[in-house]
Amino acid sequence: MNVMFVAIARILDLAFNIYIFIVIARALVSWVNPDPYNQIVRFLHSATDPALYRLRRLLPFLQMGAFDLSPIALLILLSVVQQLVVSFLFQLAH
Repeated sequence: MNVMFVAIARILDLAFNIYIFIVIARALVSWVNPDPYNQIVRFLHSATDPALYRLRRLLPFLQMGAFDLSPIALLILLSVVQQLVVSFLFQLAH
């Protein structure tokens, strides 16, 4: 049972890290004028748009004119949830 919790914690930790890198890549790509038909750009948008849309709708002050702070807020939220969930699973394992 302990090994299962450790395995789940590591898989979730990896999944959170991968999604955090996807959000960072999306934010970096938004600084340039990307080709909307590029497969990588389309993947980044489709992977992050649902979470960013909900966050923007929940906290509209994150969009201030030309500045969109929702990726930063999403990164902070993901990091906090990652720490809580992964540490909880590791504590269950021990």
